[in-house]
Amino acid sequence: MENSYLKLIEGNKLYAERKLSENPEYFNNLSKGQKPDYLWIGCSDSRVPANEITNTESGEIFVHRNIANMVVHTDTNLLSVLEYAVKYLKVKHIMVVGHYGCGGVITSMTNTYHGYVDNWLRNIKDVYHQNSAELDAIADHTERANRLTELNVIEQVRNLAKTTIVQRAWAERELHLHGWVYGMNSGIIKDLAVIHNTSENIDPIYRYTEITPLSSDIVSK
Repeated sequence: MENSYLKLIEGNKLYAERKLSENPEYFNNLSKGQKPDYLWIGCSDSRVPANEITNTESGEIFVHRNIANMVVHTDTNLLSVLEYAVKYLKVKHIMVVGHYGCGGVITSMTNTYHGYVDNWLRNIKDVYHQNSAELDAIADHTERANRLTELNVIEQVRNLAKTTIVQRAWAERELHLHGWVYGMNSGIIKDLAVIHNTSENIDPIYRYTEITPLSSDIVSK
């Protein structure tokens, strides 16, 4: 049992061999850099790998994952990934991707103490509180959790739109924000059709005026 991790090393060898047999220059080309069009903000759940469920190759999607696919304005990890993806990689689309059956969402619906993670899940409790009338009217617990999953994704897309990083990008180019939910039982992604393309889609209090484009920070060589 203590050597079970070795299967990962063996799996890596098989992966490398397969890729090289398909294209001898695969890794040489991959090492030259990345230019993905997409930033994926997803859940850490091991059953939701971005490349696998979208049938894409390495280098096509820039990925950030955390518990319950959150966009929290104090999360410097998320903001650093976001800025790099938007400012330097110049991604064209950002997808916040939740999934039905999310443990973080389900746990946030309880009053049970779980430890440090409760501070993180507090953000989802806030989403529940804001939508309590709709959610409390759903009798079935699974359906209620599924709807909270969707509402949480919608809220995180809104949080993205509120960031100065996204709004500075909008000052100079198109950047599209999307909210998706992955169905664990079906393998299909549901597009929630919550799309933000400009700051006009968010409440005025969150809009920054006279904001400088992100490119103004990049010194040309």
